[in-house]
Amino acid sequence: MKKNNENTNAFLIHISAFAGFMFPFGNIITPLIAWQTLKDRSPFLDEQGKEAINFNISYTLYIFLISIIFVPFAIVSFFERRNNYINWNNFNLDLDIHNMFGFLSFGSLAGIIYIIGIALVIIASIKAKEGQNYKYPFTIKFIK
Repeated sequence: MKKNNENTNAFLIHISAFAGFMFPFGNIITPLIAWQTLKDRSPFLDEQGKEAINFNISYTLYIFLISIIFVPFAIVSFFERRNNYINWNNFNLDLDIHNMFGFLSFGSLAGIIYIIGIALVIIASIKAKEGQNYKYPFTIKFIK
């Protein structure tokens, strides 16, 4: 396979993670399909495909775990009372800065991780287009 075509295919494997914006789990399914169809063409495509899939599975897992941790903080932030009970007869939301801290901090953390994930996919795509073997940070190796 020509080196230029190989680099373009590696670029497409990485950038296909943005299919997650179009359908659920597209960030995993699309690179998986691209890797399965291209992995036999060269060792570079096989390595970059595994790296892209491992990162996207890890990234989805990290976002899922942060979301699970985020839910109790969101519930407590919305329904916490000064007297530590909810009076259903006189129900109103008491949103003050102290109660919103947990809600905003985990929401901000999830947003930052989301932006970092987008940036890493772009960086990996550019490096693959240049023919460099890119390794994502903090990636769990599900496929070896």
